[in-house]
Amino acid sequence: MKTDKKFLDALSSPFGVRRGNADYEVAPTEKEAGMPGPDEDVFLAVDAIPMKPESPGVGDDLGSSEEDLPVRGNWGGKLDFIFGCVSYAVGLGNVWRFPYLAYENGGGAFLVPFFISIILCGVPLFVMEVSIGQYLNTGGIGIWNLVPMFKGVGFASMTMIGLSNIYYIVLIAYTLYYLVASFHSPLPWEQCGNEWNTDRCLGIQENHSSLVARNLTAAQAVSSVKEYWERNVLDITNGLEEVGSLRPELALYLLLAWFLVYTVIWRGLHQSGKIIWCTALFPYLILFILFIRGVTLEGASDGLLYYLRPDWTKLRDPRVWIAAGTQVLFSYGIGIGANVALGSYNKYNHNFYRDSMIVCTICSGTSLFAGLVIFSVLGHMAHIQEKDVSEVARSGPGLAFLAYPEMVVQLPFAPVWAVLFFLMLIVLGIDSQFCTVEALVTGLVDEFASTLRPYRRLFTLGVVIVQFLLGLPLVTQGGMYIFQLMDFFSASGVSLLTVVFFEIVGFAWIYGARRIYANIKDMIGFTPNKYFFFCWLFAAPCMIVGMLVFYIAQPEPVTYSDHYVYPWWGEMVGWGMALASITWIPTYAIYFLWNSSGSLLERIKKGVTPQVVPRKAQEGTPTSDESLTLDPPANSVRVLLQEKS
Repeated sequence: MKTDKKFLDALSSPFGVRRGNADYEVAPTEKEAGMPGPDEDVFLAVDAIPMKPESPGVGDDLGSSEEDLPVRGNWGGKLDFIFGCVSYAVGLGNVWRFPYLAYENGGGAFLVPFFISIILCGVPLFVMEVSIGQYLNTGGIGIWNLVPMFKGVGFASMTMIGLSNIYYIVLIAYTLYYLVASFHSPLPWEQCGNEWNTDRCLGIQENHSSLVARNLTAAQAVSSVKEYWERNVLDITNGLEEVGSLRPELALYLLLAWFLVYTVIWRGLHQSGKIIWCTALFPYLILFILFIRGVTLEGASDGLLYYLRPDWTKLRDPRVWIAAGTQVLFSYGIGIGANVALGSYNKYNHNFYRDSMIVCTICSGTSLFAGLVIFSVLGHMAHIQEKDVSEVARSGPGLAFLAYPEMVVQLPFAPVWAVLFFLMLIVLGIDSQFCTVEALVTGLVDEFASTLRPYRRLFTLGVVIVQFLLGLPLVTQGGMYIFQLMDFFSASGVSLLTVVFFEIVGFAWIYGARRIYANIKDMIGFTPNKYFFFCWLFAAPCMIVGMLVFYIAQPEPVTYSDHYVYPWWGEMVGWGMALASITWIPTYAIYFLWNSSGSLLERIKKGVTPQVVPRKAQEGTPTSDESLTLDPPANSVRVLLQEKS
């Protein structure tokens, strides 16, 4: 075999397994397996499987028999995987985060860094995660048996997704509150005079002449919509220092939201395909209705111009590129194990590559389309109030619970439009929550299969109950301050970027991009475009490192509603949530090395050697599995480790 390989080949699979290792079974020769001959300038592969790993990691059920466990199951229909991914990827962020982000960062010009981030980072990492999940038929922890020393990345992902489940569903509780209120006419936030209103309240239909009669200035007045949100729904305190008491109605809506989640996933999301179809398609129906209504409103064109008009000077600002990159990671759900879990329920030979392209296209297209819907409505709102669009544009909960409720009041049949909008938000939020809770359950059940899989339904109920209880502080009077803190730190920013970086290092650099290519070919019969190879090895990690450095070098203070700045100890609590996931990575690596035998180099070698049995393509027929053992070039890290040991 040739040893003078190119540098790119060395990087693509630096940790191949050497022939003749007594710990491995060697499969048929390369010619028998249909592999390239020794004269070709590629790595040869053998089907080596670790038979007795000397240092099992946390949760490795090496003594259990797969035949004794309940069947894991697959998606019931050919399109279930697509709809499952769409349900997860198309969520609240597409509707209330992306449109404002695009407007704030250059309008149409923002699409340049956005699509570059999709091409170089979003799509390649999405394909990588789904392919590994499908190849190994396991969740976000078990996939790290490919690089055992990096299994802490899997536990970090589960920690992030567990924290995000706790606070994300609170938004659904808020939306349920508004949905029920939308069945009243007039809408309760339309006018003042309610028990929660103050003397400074200004109803939506009131003009500013009423301020003069009450000796108030425009700066002193507070809209009835804002008072409804802050004084009635939240009954918000003055800061994080005052948590206040539990809001009973919000707690009940939170319980209802968790009940809806459990009714769908208690048997496993893969067995709820038809429900996923409905929850994935319904928001598009509502978005289309709102779009038709929005673009026919007076002033809609002004809003669309604000959304799409390019400001090319913004592209000089690195923050615009950072915003685009992080939005792609959020939108595609990279790094938290959900894509892995959804892909793991595919059959071995399912064409996930085609489906991934469809899902990524739908996800990005939905973000753009939602922007048209939202800004057409905001344009009309600005026209009615004789304001600039920039004065009414908001992001996040401010859009859902302030801007849009204010706008629907000014439409005929206001309760109808309010019901449609909040119903759409509930479906968008709840189907994303289905998938993230499923990802957490799948990751843990697959890792501790002998203990948890026989009791999966009971374990799922336990997860739901625990996360409901942990979410109760977020529906107190000061719960919004906790929500903002968790949203800022727990599954975004530094924690997410760190996990994604180590995911790329573990799979693309250590396990090897060429091995992933071999996995994909074995599953679907062909390899994807070579640009994935470049993205996995170079483009994506460079982008992630750039964003991570920016976040660390230019930290932003945590604020709420542009007027409350969190105290220093509040930010420390936030960093504690971020470190709760990040610290898994070095901690597990140290644990693995400590419990392994041999010299340090031998322990590291074991830590980067796959400890998995390949999934079977057909019942009783082993895969060719070119991926697990690739002979390295002479200067690879694996060979150097072996020579020193």
